Amino acid sequence: MNLSVVVPLLNEEESLHELYARINKVCQENQLSYEIWFVDDGSTDSSWQIIENLSKENHHVHGIKFSRNYGKSQALHAAFDKVQGDVVITMDADLQDFPEEIPELYNKIVVEKYDLVSGWKKKRFDNVMTKNLPSKLFNSAARNLSGVELHDFNCGLKAYRKQVVKSVDVYGDLHRWIPVLAANAGFKKITEKPVQHQARPYGTSKFGTERFIRGFLDLITLWFVSKFGGRPMHFFGAVGTLMFIFGFFSAFWLGATKLVDVYYYHVYGNLIAENPWFYIALTMMIMGTLLFVAGFLGELIIRQSRGHKNYHIEEVI
Repeated sequence: MNLSVVVPLLNEEESLHELYARINKVCQENQLSYEIWFVDDGSTDSSWQIIENLSKENHHVHGIKFSRNYGKSQALHAAFDKVQGDVVITMDADLQDFPEEIPELYNKIVVEKYDLVSGWKKKRFDNVMTKNLPSKLFNSAARNLSGVELHDFNCGLKAYRKQVVKSVDVYGDLHRWIPVLAANAGFKKITEKPVQHQARPYGTSKFGTERFIRGFLDLITLWFVSKFGGRPMHFFGAVGTLMFIFGFFSAFWLGATKLVDVYYYHVYGNLIAENPWFYIALTMMIMGTLLFVAGFLGELIIRQSRGHKNYHIEEVI
């Protein structure tokens, strides 16, 4: 099969017929063997009934229905587990993405041999203050932290080689970070393509500005896990050792100073325990030891779980 189109949705009954018709037309005109996976993420309108009817009319249409709203990441994960196409394209169901972009995205994967192509909405038709400006700041921070040079991480219109979606684990709110997950898994041929964008013709957006806060926190977590997830001792051990050394030499300095004062100058003064630095040094030594032990335990846990596949094999001969 040439192509799998994945469409996660929540309460998009007004747009489903038009979206299906446009996807179907594009695939037939370009002679692509295809399947369409609609993932109903707990809709309360008639979206699922429409998907059922479309599936009866066209055997290329499939549907997954969640019992409640789990989120876009879980919707994509469920569909990625089912897709069979050599190229997988994701798009939103609100008709802000153009199915007519499919052939060019497909060719970038098949002809130009990219692993992942992300859409770039250069001209957006969203509210400037609630979406456009926060999105620019968000994407700038994402590029600097992740090292993946994309202008629009959160664009729902993306194309993947099948091996990519079968290798990445999308959970939580990590759907916007699939390019970063793919890069961490060894898929380095990532690019972007300017795509058309239009205002939502039906309904209202299901995402608020709080998604930028959650996305930024997810990015920090993803950066930390990708850098130290396989070697926790490199972080916890290093920080713990530095803290212990600082505390130890602070305590040593306090003790040495006290001995010099008593031995040479016969100045007895206050007890060492009355000096605030004593408690700072003691706290640093305790925290350093705990962090070192945390890193050591993390290494033991990883050693015990080495049977879990956490790599992608490019080729076997």
